[in-house]
Amino acid sequence: MSTSTTADAPGTPVPVLSLSPVVLPVPGRPVDLHVRVSAPVTGTGLPVLLLSHGHGPSHHLSSLNGYAPLANSWAAQGFVVVQPTHLTSRTLASQVADAPGAPDFWRSRAEDMTHVLDRLQTIEDAVPQLAGRIDPTKVALAGHSLGGFTAALLLGAGLTDPDTGNPVHLREPRIKAGVLLAPPGRGGDVFNGPMAQQWPVIGAVDFSTMAAPALVVTGDKDDPRHFTDMGPDWHADPYTLAPGPKSLLTLFDAEHGLGGIAGYDAAETTDENPERVAALARLTAAYLRSRLHPGDTAWQTACEALATGPDPVGRVVSK
Repeated sequence: MSTSTTADAPGTPVPVLSLSPVVLPVPGRPVDLHVRVSAPVTGTGLPVLLLSHGHGPSHHLSSLNGYAPLANSWAAQGFVVVQPTHLTSRTLASQVADAPGAPDFWRSRAEDMTHVLDRLQTIEDAVPQLAGRIDPTKVALAGHSLGGFTAALLLGAGLTDPDTGNPVHLREPRIKAGVLLAPPGRGGDVFNGPMAQQWPVIGAVDFSTMAAPALVVTGDKDDPRHFTDMGPDWHADPYTLAPGPKSLLTLFDAEHGLGGIAGYDAAETTDENPERVAALARLTAAYLRSRLHPGDTAWQTACEALATGPDPVGRVVSK
């Protein structure tokens, strides 16, 4: 059991339970779907927050073992956080190298979240402390980097399959709102970096159909030159090119790790900043609470505090 702190009572430890792996057999998947489940020790009517990991150079951060700084904080703030290990995880590389969909597994990553939602009762049964405490009608989604790409598809973005040229839509209607953390942006002429040819699916997304409510989070120092020469604004495309309702949180001086969200003291975090990570966890939780609970003013209050407080961590615009 671990502890974290809430936004409502800074410095007050909130016990969080975390169990992994919960194993979900999925017919046709090369390996069973493993997930980590984190939740507050107390509370009922808890919303579900799916968390899609990115790729990155580390071995275990791209799995259910990553993103503890966010998962622990979100759980402490009242969410049941479910983290699958996608087939893109470096922990599975030797087992799935020749599997259909390799190496990007873009369709499988999105389907993992649908499998999780189909099996919420199985997950609840596997974690006895959660019995009767989950509200399956309140589901949100977050994803970082490649996970932001996955989140965009589940929130309604279209995609042209690079292999077939056919349009694909993987919208998951049970997901009511999402948070895209440093997500990829558009394709087309600006998708001209050295990695663009290796990841054509990244540039195949159409954000114009991503109608579900979403908060896009970017860092103003996050330069994706391996994909584009457009600069940090490329990561804001899911906000810029998608219809409302959308909000964009730009974090000042943040790079792709957004202060270190993928893991505690991760060596590849180029902008280590625990205060930024804590603020991000609070702001994103406030956004999702207000989206999942109509009439909740947490997001409005958080935005007002951000705009008027000293030394703001970033800025927010909405449409």
